[in-house]
Amino acid sequence: MEIYKTERLYVKEINTNELTDTVMEWFNDDNLMKYYTNSKRRITRKSLIENIQKGQSTKMNYTFGIYFKENNTLIGTIKLGPINHVHKISDLVILLGDKGYHGKGLAQEAIRLGHEVAFKEFDLRKLFGGMYMENKSSIKSYTRSGWMVEGLLKGHYWVDSEAQDRVLVGMFNPKYFTADDLEGIKSYSDKFLNEHNLK
Repeated sequence: MEIYKTERLYVKEINTNELTDTVMEWFNDDNLMKYYTNSKRRITRKSLIENIQKGQSTKMNYTFGIYFKENNTLIGTIKLGPINHVHKISDLVILLGDKGYHGKGLAQEAIRLGHEVAFKEFDLRKLFGGMYMENKSSIKSYTRSGWMVEGLLKGHYWVDSEAQDRVLVGMFNPKYFTADDLEGIKSYSDKFLNEHNLK
C-alpha cells in the first residue's frame, strides 16, 4: 500500500510494535473512549493486536496509523472495517489519540485520508458511520470532510439512563455515485446540519 498524505499528515498500516504504553493510554482515556466504542469494553494491547492480526488475515478489518509529517509522530488511528466485500461498503472510525494535536483541524485531514485509502486501495463504493447526537465535534469533522448525514435513529443509544439519537453519516465514492445520485441526500444533510447548528 502506498503512503497517503496531506500537507500535515500521512497514513500507513500500523505496525503492532508501535503500540507503545503511550499509545495504549489513549484507549484508557475515558474522554477519548466516550464515543469510540459502543460495547464499552476495555481495549488492551493484547486485544488490539489480536484484532489487527485477525483483520489482516480475514481481509475484513484494517488499522492504519495517523502520523504528523513534521516529526513522524503517531498521533492516532483509522479503523476500516468490517468490510462487506459483496456490497463494497465499510465503516470507518477515526481516533485522534494524542491530545496535543487536538483543535488543529487534523481530524478532518485524517478522515479525508481514510476515505482516500478506502476508495483507492480497496475500491469501496461507500463508507458509513454513526455517532451520538451530542458528539457534535465528530459530526462536524466528518461532514466538513465531505460526508453527508443520511438519517437519524431515534433513541438508539442509552446513556446515563436517557435515550440519545444516533446520527447516520455516509461518504460516497464518485466512481460509483454521481452528484445527481446524491442530490436528495445532500439536500437532507444540509437541512439537518443547519437545523442543529452543525455547519
